[in-house]
Amino acid sequence: MTEIYKGKVTLDGIDVKTIGLRDLRSRMSIIPQDPVLFSGTVRKNLDPFDDATDSELWEALEKVHLKDFFKAKDEGLDYEVAEGGSNLSVGQRQLMSMARALLRKAKVIVMDEATASVDMQTDAAIQETIREQFKNTTVLTIAHRLATVMACDRVMVLGEGKVLEMGPPAELMANNESIFHQMTADHHSAEEMLG
Repeated sequence: MTEIYKGKVTLDGIDVKTIGLRDLRSRMSIIPQDPVLFSGTVRKNLDPFDDATDSELWEALEKVHLKDFFKAKDEGLDYEVAEGGSNLSVGQRQLMSMARALLRKAKVIVMDEATASVDMQTDAAIQETIREQFKNTTVLTIAHRLATVMACDRVMVLGEGKVLEMGPPAELMANNESIFHQMTADHHSAEEMLG
């Protein structure tokens, strides 16, 4: 989100320092824990610059499992979203943010605790959408729920601002010396005690 002053970041083999910050930002989408929606229509929330056609908007809504919900409304794409999206559930607001990212054709998606405030069923729908719709996208997921990161290619365990370990989840889980292994073991123990 800001110019790099030290080190190197490459995306698809391209050093991001060689790309203008504006161009780089235009290919990124952030889906925060508290999704940002504005008062206005579904259409304006998904496509504020009127770049997409109605069929593209409906297709994006279908891909995030919201098409039926908005088709059932008389207003359709002109359904009024209340300030902050207060007339939608947290899960629906997250899915709207994902539909916006799909329409932008973002190459990098940052999910910052995007499923922390939703129930397990909505979390599963969001994870399914990520797997299906963002196959050719770099998805950086910041999460505390272990289930959220289990389908990731790589997991980075952080502690006190430092990288403690990194690798494929299955590989880290199989290593008894791994911090991630201990976290998953503690998680399963807690589930058994509660369960």
